[in-house]
Amino acid sequence: MKTVKAGKIREMAAVELGKRAGEIREELFKLRFQQATGQLENPSRVRVLRRELARVLTVQQEQAAAAAKPAGKAG
Repeated sequence: MKTVKAGKIREMAAVELGKRAGEIREELFKLRFQQATGQLENPSRVRVLRRELARVLTVQQEQAAAAAKPAGKAG
């Protein structure tokens, strides 16, 4: 699976972001298990997934902050 850029992640809806974060966490769990048993073929995949998860969580945080921000407040 290819890495998704932050621009594409920002286009996702909140539900899609949550679903993607769950998929990444599940894949990371499987990769950690493979690593512990010595069967991991591509160790760099763990790093790529951790970074993608961070991107997804960052965009979720941004969207939550934007939704919580009071609308129409002009100084």
